Amino acid sequence: MKLPVIKHLTQFIEENDEDFVIETIETLEALTEVPSLKDEELDVIGELISNMYGAIEVNNMVKAGTPKKEALNNFMSRVLGSIDK
Repeated sequence: MKLPVIKHLTQFIEENDEDFVIETIETLEALTEVPSLKDEELDVIGELISNMYGAIEVNNMVKAGTPKKEALNNFMSRVLGSIDK
């Protein structure tokens, strides 16, 4: 996951609508079923999907009243904490 990408996507959600990101995730998930995709391509799609889910999570925290910067930091701390385990 890349914090700058999640930050940018969170801004996109604020300016537009979360539904755009959800529909994009669904489209990318459908693409993963293409049998001719290489592992590297699947990795890129997976990274995009995880960043989009991260942005949705951060957006939900902001909607719940957490300041945006704090929500981003909390989310990345959780991600890094789960990786360290």
